[in-house]
Amino acid sequence: MNEIMNKMRLIAVVAFLAVVTAVSAQVSLGIKGGMNLSNLVYDDEVDDKNPKIGFNIGLAADVDFAPNVALQTGLFFSTKGSKLVVDEIDAEFTENLMYLQLPVHIAYKVDVTPGTRVVFHAGPYAAYGVGGSREAKVGNLSGEWDVDDIFGDANGQYKPFDAGLGLGVGAEFGAFLVDLGWDMGLVDISNWDNGNVKNQNAYLSVGYKF
Repeated sequence: MNEIMNKMRLIAVVAFLAVVTAVSAQVSLGIKGGMNLSNLVYDDEVDDKNPKIGFNIGLAADVDFAPNVALQTGLFFSTKGSKLVVDEIDAEFTENLMYLQLPVHIAYKVDVTPGTRVVFHAGPYAAYGVGGSREAKVGNLSGEWDVDDIFGDANGQYKPFDAGLGLGVGAEFGAFLVDLGWDMGLVDISNWDNGNVKNQNAYLSVGYKF
């Protein structure tokens, strides 16, 4: 618990510095959305090599506070989780975890041509679970059910708070954006005493700056 609180304080400090910086900086808003490829890492290993396909969408903000340097943040709805395939019994189990996510990245933008820039960015993120679903397919039989309490304090549930580090590279074509990135969870979201489960997610997004 102390580890989580320390990470929350660090993220709060970063967010505060971002607000202070924005007072004297140029801020541009936009929308972004795209595809996720996610998995859950158990004890620092990915047990299954089949990523779960999901999506991300939300509002993005760029705070330009120095030449070619910006703070990138926003609020996104992002689906993560895992997909486990068991070939021996022709079965597939999927967990869909839904998060509201706040990234705080420092970006460096390289001018290529007038109106076109390559963007390198990295920094922390914080996320909070808001719901999810589970799906099981065995042979020709399948079932899916919503799980309102997939996040909680009990065994079999996941801790709702997640945080980690992200990095990516993208491009700006005038007002249009393309972004490729990866988020690595640093928080153990398992409630089992001997468990160690972390989120891992790659994404491809497109966007538009107003």
